Amino acid sequence: MKLNIEEPGPYRFALSHLGFRPFFLLAGLYAVLVVGLWTWLYQFDMAALPTAAFGGPFAWHGHTLIFGYAMAVVAGFLLTAVRNWTGVQTTQGPALLVLAGLWLGGRVAALFGDPGLVAMALFDLGFTLWLLAALARPVWQTRQWAQLAVIGKIALLGASNGLFYLGAFDLLDGGQRLGLYSGVYLVLSLILMMGRRVIPFFIERGLDGAFTPVNRDWLDRLALVLLLAFWLVEVFLPWAPVAAGLAAGLAVAHGMRWAGWHTPALWRKPLLWVLMMAYGWIVVGFALRAVAEFTPLNPMAALHAFTYGGIGMMTLGMMTRVALGHTGRNVFDPPRVLGLLFGLLAIGALVRVAGPLLWPALTASWMSASQLLWIAAFAGFLWVYAPMLVKPRVDGRYG
Repeated sequence: MKLNIEEPGPYRFALSHLGFRPFFLLAGLYAVLVVGLWTWLYQFDMAALPTAAFGGPFAWHGHTLIFGYAMAVVAGFLLTAVRNWTGVQTTQGPALLVLAGLWLGGRVAALFGDPGLVAMALFDLGFTLWLLAALARPVWQTRQWAQLAVIGKIALLGASNGLFYLGAFDLLDGGQRLGLYSGVYLVLSLILMMGRRVIPFFIERGLDGAFTPVNRDWLDRLALVLLLAFWLVEVFLPWAPVAAGLAAGLAVAHGMRWAGWHTPALWRKPLLWVLMMAYGWIVVGFALRAVAEFTPLNPMAALHAFTYGGIGMMTLGMMTRVALGHTGRNVFDPPRVLGLLFGLLAIGALVRVAGPLLWPALTASWMSASQLLWIAAFAGFLWVYAPMLVKPRVDGRYG
């Protein structure tokens, strides 16, 4: 589709050209900073940051990564994708930097704990409303109503964050838990929706058509219905045994999809295997959630399979690919260091999920190791990609 944008050029500074640039850069910086802070707090002084209104330090940690880090990646990805889908330029220039500034304001406020809660809520509200408008405008202009499902999930993420704040301000009992868990599953639903659109395409192109991923319409519909039911039952009712049964169904459904997309050849391509490994962690997360209902298995194992393994690996994999393609670089010849960075995150996910299950007495050590591996992976991402995100496209075009 021909893009309806102006390309004034030439350029020296490109950070404000397209949504992925500021938001992927901020997401990488925040991933290092906030997990570094969490590592220090966990090891030395959990009381150093007042977090009672958040529901405690672990809820603060969850909010920073779901409504902070993950939302930045989602914003950058969708502002870029909607431009491609519709052919209409999304928010750019000074307006894009202001939008990123709203996100950043909320994250800075979060570093002050409870004293920053009001400012944090206002910044997050402004950011979400602006992002929704920025995504809806080109969709409305081009009448691409199929994209409303994506925009609806962003609206639900904003509502989930609202539930969190209602709980933090003592206006809704348990609002923090409702908001956080709803946020996790909505981010997963976005990943699964977008993954269905792009992962098979990436695999087929990345392997030069030598393999055709298998897709089944009935399986797509079943997985969607099961996930909607799981989100409602797990978060809002909650009926734990029913949620566990739905999680088991989701593990089977997505396991079948994963198997239909898999071929051994993709493990030679870091930009492919990172996405498939991330998807695999989501499947494992649903399986662990099902098993935890009927065994002494720690439910945090499922949560971190979803978040560290699924969300963490998928977002890093997508950021590295999108940034290459949209800065005019060859996605079929990525930086060689990516395999190492993805490997660090993969080991970190395994350490965080499996370590406490196998050797619970060393849980604190497993957590610290996984945090350091996360920091190393995202620091490496910044080292390689920050220049790409700031500098103009290598082909001289706008974007």
